[in-house]
Amino acid sequence: MKVLVIGGGIAGQAVLEAIRERDADIELTLACAEPRLPYDRVALSTLLVSGAEPDTLTLRPASWFEDNRIEVLLNTRIDELTGYDRYVVCTGSDALVPPIPGAQHAHVFRSPEDCAALASATGRAVVIGGGLLGLEAAYGLASLGCETTVVHLTDRLMERQLDDGAARLLTPAMEALGVEVLLEANTQEITPEGVRLADRFLPADTVVISVGIRPQTELARAAGLTVERGIVVDDAMVTSDPRVLAVGECAQHRGVVHGIVAPIHEQAKVAADTICGIDNAYPGSIPTAKLKVMGVDLVTAGAPDGSRAVVVADDSTYRKLIVDGAGNTVGTILLGDIRGAELLMDAVRTGREASDPLALLAEASQATAADLPDSARVCNCHGVCKGEIVDAIRTRGLGSTLEVVSVTRAGAGCGSCKPMVAELLANERGGAAEEATFLCPCRRQTREELAAVVRERELDSVSELSAACGAGRDCGACKPGLSYLVSEIRGNRHREERHARYINDRVHANIQNDGTFSVVPRIRGGVTNADELRRIADVADKYEVPLIKITGGQRIDLLGIKKEQLPAIWEELDMPSGHAYAKAVRTVKTCVGTSFCRFGLGDAMKVGIELESAMEGLYTPHKVKGAVTGCPRNCAEAYVKDIGLVAVEGGWEIYVGGAAGATVRKGDVLATVDTSDEAIRLSLAFLQHYRESAEYLERTYAYIERVGIEPVREAVMADLDGLLERYRIAKAAADPDPWRERHAPVHPKQFSELDSEPELVGPPAEGAR
Repeated sequence: MKVLVIGGGIAGQAVLEAIRERDADIELTLACAEPRLPYDRVALSTLLVSGAEPDTLTLRPASWFEDNRIEVLLNTRIDELTGYDRYVVCTGSDALVPPIPGAQHAHVFRSPEDCAALASATGRAVVIGGGLLGLEAAYGLASLGCETTVVHLTDRLMERQLDDGAARLLTPAMEALGVEVLLEANTQEITPEGVRLADRFLPADTVVISVGIRPQTELARAAGLTVERGIVVDDAMVTSDPRVLAVGECAQHRGVVHGIVAPIHEQAKVAADTICGIDNAYPGSIPTAKLKVMGVDLVTAGAPDGSRAVVVADDSTYRKLIVDGAGNTVGTILLGDIRGAELLMDAVRTGREASDPLALLAEASQATAADLPDSARVCNCHGVCKGEIVDAIRTRGLGSTLEVVSVTRAGAGCGSCKPMVAELLANERGGAAEEATFLCPCRRQTREELAAVVRERELDSVSELSAACGAGRDCGACKPGLSYLVSEIRGNRHREERHARYINDRVHANIQNDGTFSVVPRIRGGVTNADELRRIADVADKYEVPLIKITGGQRIDLLGIKKEQLPAIWEELDMPSGHAYAKAVRTVKTCVGTSFCRFGLGDAMKVGIELESAMEGLYTPHKVKGAVTGCPRNCAEAYVKDIGLVAVEGGWEIYVGGAAGATVRKGDVLATVDTSDEAIRLSLAFLQHYRESAEYLERTYAYIERVGIEPVREAVMADLDGLLERYRIAKAAADPDPWRERHAPVHPKQFSELDSEPELVGPPAEGAR
């Protein structure tokens, strides 16, 4: 059987995965109208808020489609249904643009390109529409520093999901985040200067229309399918043509078009069963909503009103449970306090009998993961229930949250359900600590196993490693770790593949929460001169840098740089990269030591500059910070650094594994030596040992706590010469200054607004090691 799935969104991806789970032989082709692989459109607002790249929303890397023998056609619009046995139409929806005069002057909010256009917004912004997406767009614009106003036609925000009581709390909650709300405001006209309402004119530099969706049905109409608001389907997700199915926001089932994610996965499973000849029926879905705005917790399910309801509320929280005349749960609204959301959403979905609604509301507020029924949906983004998660943990022996996320996809969307996933794992493990995660959780491959493959086959790139054993081919999240592994084992004599790196490493700058970048030049040991300072000041003036900050590592940070400005700024600074963006050696902090301090016992500045010069440019499992202090008074805070040297009477103490961030830990003494040269040698040997032995994204303090200082000390001393030789090889092959790419970009769009290099990957799941 040859099946064509039309549409490269969440629905298309869900259908493909569901079919492949059931049948390995069906010939599958995916046609994507956009120039990219399927991505999580629901999370678009995170691009505005975090400044992340569009690739972070990609659902599966290109290798997943290759491994599952799925042909992918990008930039392809289907005009007629010919050449295949079955078709699944997943064309989704377009933004609904009402017939407002001047609407052509406004933006919509449906694609990464829309986000890119809005990312540079400044001044005043007006968002027309106070529904879920409108509020998320408004929050994104406010996060960019725009003076933002939401204009909404009705008397309350999110009127389809909220009652009056909840809406009255939501409005001030949004206003507290810098978003002005105007209710019962009818937009009369949009002009290049702003928005005209019935009673006033709102000046605006940016206008966004977000009032709903319009199912994409042009193909269906051309094919002669029955179309009302959406493409009409039956309980098997089959259209009026038995060869054609429809799933997602383009489909209309029992008169309803669902514009949320959870029904997509339910429909996709039924559609896959139909394709594979399995009897199944889609009964419909309960409407749910979750507002993805930091600082406003809001979850709704089902009807906002009913025959009976119980409400528990105060000035900042609102918890409501609605039941029908028969006493069955039909709706819930949780604002400000969303404890037990999973339990209550399951109660709504299953119509749980609630003779005492207040008791059920109280039960939910105390519910733990163990109390949830197996049918409770933990992850709405991917439609994953508790029972599926628990079964995967038990049958596959999963030992870490990252493994559970990779295997079940629960938590791989917006990430809000990860705490619940971690709680379910802890329950199944009887409270035991999580195991060290696999470097590639999808294939359950450890660092040691993958390192052995690299060594035995002398592999030089992530692509070669992936081809050899499949690592990184399922979700792609481990590719940055694989990049580090290959470069470390090959002593930096490897083939660099920028698509397997984080955005920070691709452009050699640290992305900020508004999408701009931070530039930190190398200032070794915190010691600079007037010429360097003058250049920094000239660059800051010329490019109107919004903020100049002295960092905790005794360097100067230029913040608010646009990506396209980076090459010119690096050129005019004419200083090397400080690697402040990378999992690499960052800085070595110093005090003035014997140069000026009357208490100094060692020349901290000289030793600090030598140590930083020796370590800079080396990538490491996680960031590495150092310090050299000229006496035990510890003005440079050497005791709480990854590597800290402290001058004492007659020599130097070397501390490793210190931390002073979210975790505070005094380092362990690696050794006490007579000279600064010996201290530097041992520091470099420890650095190389850490590079070779620690898990990716494992800080030195976590590595020391896991392994113990005695085994580390023994390993460093026993292989001192070997470690130093491998360090020298890696150092010699390392790029001393990646900012030189300003003269020769890796690809034409490396420093443009949209980085279009293929197969881009984002950071691993939060909390991953």
